[in-house]
Formats: sequence, structure tokens, C-alpha cells
Amino acid sequence: MSSRPIRSVRRELGYFHRQLEDVYQRLPWGHRLANGVSLAIQAVAGASLGYGFGLLLHTQQAFWGALTAIAVTQQSYLDTRKSSIDQVTGAAIGATIAMIGSYLAQDNYLVYALTMAISIVLCWCFNVGNAGKLSATTVTIVMLVPHSGAFWSVALTRLGEVTIGIASALLVTSIAHKLEQRWQGSDTKASP
Repeated sequence: MSSRPIRSVRRELGYFHRQLEDVYQRLPWGHRLANGVSLAIQAVAGASLGYGFGLLLHTQQAFWGALTAIAVTQQSYLDTRKSSIDQVTGAAIGATIAMIGSYLAQDNYLVYALTMAISIVLCWCFNVGNAGKLSATTVTIVMLVPHSGAFWSVALTRLGEVTIGIASALLVTSIAHKLEQRWQGSDTKASP
């Protein structure tokens, strides 16, 4: 563990992030268009798979599979995998904490707010801070969105729908990554 103050580390990360944004903004228009089209195709394919699988499995709200696939789809497979890990971790922590909060006090806003805060803090304590907001989103869905049935059923179904969306996004970005490697490999073979 570094003995540097967190403020210094955050400042360096912010500087690095700005430099990375500058690199992307300086890309030629054609490259930005190609990246945008590629990401759009991956997001549409992942969302369609997530929604389709959700309908096939008769989940309560299949659209969560589509939304999750869109949320986790990134430009590369590795980035999508990292985003997926954050998403499923956040959903699992949020669903667990929401089930406990719902069991203790149903339809109580203060319990909801406390449950949401606990889920965010737990994500940070488990060293998955990026999953904190996703965890809070799951708590909100489980505790505030009207539903029929037990809270545990809603929480587990939500986790299942997230998993469907993640699997769909990972499948699509994996295929896209392999196609990109094949395409780049054929370009290098064609050049003298």
C-alpha cells in the first residue's frame, strides 16, 4: 500500500484521464466513426441477445437484460469484462442488502436510504468501489419499484436478468474481438 495521500493519487489519475480523453479527441474523424459504429453494433447485438434470452426464460422484466448489456458493453473485450465484474458484484451486493432491508422494514423510505448507503459502503470495503452505484441501483429497483411477490424473488430475478445481460455483452464483444483480430491479421499479411 502506498503512503502517498489519496488526494495526490486522485490528482494523478485525473491528469491521466484527461490525457487519454485528449488522445481520443485527436483521432481522425474516420477512426472515431469506425469506433462508434463498432460500439453501436456491439451494444445493439448485446441488448438484443439479453432481451431475447430474458423473454425466452420468462423473466419478470426482460428489458433489464438489454439495459445491462448496453451498460457493460465497452470498446474492448477486457474493458467489457471489467465492467461486467463491477455490474454483477454491485447487483449481488445490492440484491443481498436489499433483501435484508426489505425483510426488516418494508415500504420505509429511511430504511431504503440506509440500505442504499450500506450497499455503497460495503462495495468500497470489499475494494470494488466502482460497483457501489450499481449496487445502489439494484437496492432502488428491489425496494422502490412496484412489484408482485416477495422481495427475495425480485432481488434474485434482478440478479438473474443482470447476469443474462452480462453474458450477452461478453459473448458479443468476444466475437467482435476475434473478428477484429482476424481482420487486423489479414491487413498485416496483405501489406509488403
